[in-house]
Parts: sequence; C-alpha cells; structure tokens
Amino acid sequence: MPVHGNKIAVFGEALFDHFPDGQQVLGGAPFNVAWHLQAFAQLPCFISRVGLDAAGDKFKQAMQSWGMAVENLQIDPAYPTGTVRVIIDDDEPRYEILANQAYDFIAMPLLGVQYSVIYHGILALRSPVSKQALQALTANHRGKVFIDVNLREPWWDRASVNRWLDQANWVKLNHEELKLLSSTPNTLPATMRLFLAKHELDVLVVTCGSRGALAINKTGDFIDVAPTPNLAIVDTVGAGDGFSAILLLGLQLGWSLQLTMERAQSFASAIITQRGGTVQDVNFYRPFLTAWNLD
Repeated sequence: MPVHGNKIAVFGEALFDHFPDGQQVLGGAPFNVAWHLQAFAQLPCFISRVGLDAAGDKFKQAMQSWGMAVENLQIDPAYPTGTVRVIIDDDEPRYEILANQAYDFIAMPLLGVQYSVIYHGILALRSPVSKQALQALTANHRGKVFIDVNLREPWWDRASVNRWLDQANWVKLNHEELKLLSSTPNTLPATMRLFLAKHELDVLVVTCGSRGALAINKTGDFIDVAPTPNLAIVDTVGAGDGFSAILLLGLQLGWSLQLTMERAQSFASAIITQRGGTVQDVNFYRPFLTAWNLD
C-alpha cells in the first residue's frame, strides 16, 4: 500500500526490556511505535542511538530484517545500548531505568527534511544532548507534533514537560500521568478539557488501563473506547505504544477520530497477549491489515 504524504519521524530511545523470566525484548516506546508503523507500511524515520556493542548490533539487524531504514540509527562509541529492568506487579509493569545510555546522546539529525508528523516521548529528553537534537528537528517542522508522555521516575520534571506539551498538536498519556501534570483535582472529562485548552491541542487521548481510553478533540467531542474482554494477558508492556502507533496511523491516513480510537484499542488489546512491546511475527499484523483494508 502506498505511503500517504510525507513520512512519520519517530524520535527517542531504543533499549532492551529485561523481564523477570530472563527474556530480553527489543523496546523503548519510540522504537515500539516505529516497529508497528513499519508493519503497517508507513516506512517511519526512526531517529535514535545505540551502543557499539552486541545489543546495538541486534537492534540494527532486527530493524533491517523488518525492512526498517537504519540511516538514522546512530552508533555511540562510548555509551551502551539502553537497557531497562521490567518488574511486573499486579499485571502492571514498573521500570528500572539506567542513566547515561546511548539514547541520551542522540546527535542532531539531518535537517531540512519535512515530515507529516514528529513523534517523541519524554524519557530521551532527560539529556541535554538528545533534547537539543529534538529542538533542532522541530524548529522548522511544519507538520504535526505527537507527544507520547510516558513519565518515568525520576527522569522528568513538570516545567520541562509542560514546555514540550505547549508545542504539541496530539498528546497521549495515561490517567495517572494526567493527574500528575494537572494542577487541580477534577473529574476526568473536566481535567481533560482544561488540559486540552491549556496546551491548545488538537486531540488529547487518555488511556485508563483495563477501563479503555478516552479522547477529546478541540471542538470538545469525547470518544470512549473499551478493551476486548477476557484476554489472555501476557504482560501490558508496550500496550500504550501499540495504541500510539495506531493513533499515528489514523492521523496519517485521515481516519476519523472515532475509527482511529476503536482500532487503536483493538490493536492494544492484542499487544497485551504478547511478550513485550514488539512482535516479530508478521502474521500477528495480518488480521488488522485485512480488516482495515491496508493489505
């Protein structure tokens, strides 16, 4: 299927998730999003940095095997490929994140390229080097900016996050993150209205775990979706990233927000039946490609 318009740029961390059972899975929210977008034939431009090590080689090989472009996967000679220890408590993941990983030192990418959307999170912006690179990338950007918040203690502060949010068009975060970034307690819909207005967003999406997700657009319309019931949950790592990937897909292909939300929830429900946030079996994606008339 043809790519519609310019490509989506995905900026941020590439890392390995280390699970309690010893499994190590390719991850990092931006990487997961780019991986899914590639499966949906969007040819994303993934901008990140890995170490000059075996883990970095695995990332490059996996991307090439998946058909992803690797020209913006930088190699750092001094810092290691990112790793995160995942701890599962009551089916919810917690993360132990190390400092001074290769993704903290993303160099300024090739400028002068226009993208339909620039996607980024918050974690890679803990470092002034990667932060400067993203600022350069977005300085002359004329398309949309999509922020996937993903707050990870202690690697964020409210003032910095709010400055990034002010530059966004679409924002996705979970209900706990919305509380942390909102100044006054209120009902969820009221908090969402205030947040959308404060940051002058086109769309705000709030995920609520097993309760589904809620979106509001700038005309004040709410859309509520619920997850598929009775799923065989393996872990919920990467469910939000799967959700974001389909939000970006819908934005890129001009789907209605209602349809985009329904499809994002359906895909996120499928992700939690898998280990980690990336799925390396193309057959996993085929039912979605067929159902959505993308094959």
